[in-house]
Amino acid sequence: MKNADLARMFEEIAAVMEIIGESSFRILSYHRAARAMEELPQQIEEVARDGKLMDIPGIGKSIAAKIDEYLRTGQMNAHKEMLARIPPSLAELLMLPGMGPKTAQRLWRQAGVGSVQELERVIENEPEKLTTIPGIGPKKIRQMWESLAFAKTAQGRTRLGEATMLSEELLAQVRAIPGVQQAQAAGSLRRGKDTVGDIDLLCQAPEEDAGRIIGEFVKLGPVRKVIAGGMKKGSVLLDRQVQADLRVVPGESYGSALAYFTGSKEHNVKLREIAVKKKMKLNEYGLFSGKRSVAGADEEGIYRHLGLQFVPPELRENRGEVEAAMLGQLPRLVELADIRGDLHMHTEASDGTNTIDEMIQACVDRGYSYMAICEHSKAQAHAGGLDEKQILAHANAIRTAARKHKGIRVFAGVEVDIFKDGSLDFDVAVLGELDFVVASAHSALGMARGEATRRIIKAIETPHVHCIGHPAGRVINSRPGMDLDMEAVAAAAAANNVALEINSQHMRLDLRDIHARTAIEKGARLIISTDAHNISELDYIAYGVTTARRGWATAGDVLNTLTADEFLRWVTSRAG
Repeated sequence: MKNADLARMFEEIAAVMEIIGESSFRILSYHRAARAMEELPQQIEEVARDGKLMDIPGIGKSIAAKIDEYLRTGQMNAHKEMLARIPPSLAELLMLPGMGPKTAQRLWRQAGVGSVQELERVIENEPEKLTTIPGIGPKKIRQMWESLAFAKTAQGRTRLGEATMLSEELLAQVRAIPGVQQAQAAGSLRRGKDTVGDIDLLCQAPEEDAGRIIGEFVKLGPVRKVIAGGMKKGSVLLDRQVQADLRVVPGESYGSALAYFTGSKEHNVKLREIAVKKKMKLNEYGLFSGKRSVAGADEEGIYRHLGLQFVPPELRENRGEVEAAMLGQLPRLVELADIRGDLHMHTEASDGTNTIDEMIQACVDRGYSYMAICEHSKAQAHAGGLDEKQILAHANAIRTAARKHKGIRVFAGVEVDIFKDGSLDFDVAVLGELDFVVASAHSALGMARGEATRRIIKAIETPHVHCIGHPAGRVINSRPGMDLDMEAVAAAAAANNVALEINSQHMRLDLRDIHARTAIEKGARLIISTDAHNISELDYIAYGVTTARRGWATAGDVLNTLTADEFLRWVTSRAG
């Protein structure tokens, strides 16, 4: 998709601007444009054709002209000119976790390191060459080496949100093929993993139609390259070199195939072992007693005939779910319909693109009972962070706007930065003037485990803090975030009645699933929020709910399933 190409180009322009020292305002405008392209729900060509480029949040006249140029000519002169100012590979170097523009610039100008490959070679063979650069010592070199290793592990993995958007577009077209009775995603995408290798799709159709359906599948619009096209399975490449596989199965095997191609390998092994003990055979074609099929048309029948409680797809990771299902002790997982409010979003006052009124109305339209607007604090100057005077004036503006909207309680909040030593960007007197306080770490994320853990616990213990936002600070496939002792963090959160956020941005999903489960086991409460920077991002709440489900969370574990009055009582209990 051209959306992805434009997002990459705008990010590369921003990266070069950071290296050469352009103004933070210009850099932010390109970051916003890249984000807008990544999150745009429709094809950019369609938007341009309708003359609505400047209706996209974050897209002004200048950026719109660059998009139009790219769509007309296949290139963007501003992008070419900006990349010409540095070695092309230097922008890629800047994308490494923890690699700020100043460090990238010093590596390039003082050590001749202008690419990821060169950095890896120098660290391996002559690390002493780097220690002569101000600000780079053994600790920094170790962090860069860890970042290189992390970048390698992220290769070939697609973020859940991106894979979901690709699969939904493809599935809509698959379902329109004559003969297809039903179709859905399977594999790690259906399990809701934060990253996906290949996109596995399954469709039900009569056997005699399978070959024709595969033939039509490999010609669909989103397909960029055909890998294979057989009589029952087709494999194609989509944008960003993402592979998608479609399998066609008959109705009597659809449920067993869906279970087989959804479960992790380890989960499926457990199911087959149970089948063997019951003198049955389980595979993608069905559950058999001798040659007789006893189940296969639906997933529920497979689990029921194995004597198991139905296991939701998100839990099929061999983390104790089979044992719990044998005892009938799987929890009722939280659902999207349980969420009554979103408690972390931004407006145009910091780095969002919509007004206060627009965000409130969007939450009303979603049926929410409450919400919180939490702009950045002054430490995030590049994101339009507000100082003490500005945040209190903004809180008054939120409260004034809220009076115009009936049926929703609006909390005037802040996303206050957590400094390296655990202190906060605002003192407690200012925080006490606000309705809801999210404390988040945005910098110094490469700290040692003990130091990082103490940092977050100190923030948890600060009066008036309600929630720790994206606790590890990770960005999936880009930055691993802090190495936290999550048991200690969760215990501190439980002891201080502070919530831990599952940030629903598909680039974050932080808390990650295993940490959410740890938090629950330690008695901490969760809040699922979107960190939305525009109206459309409010829909990301679904990714956060999926992550919570993977962490075995029930509605009772999630604070924003409470009624408005119940939630207000909890907020008030955190007054000091």
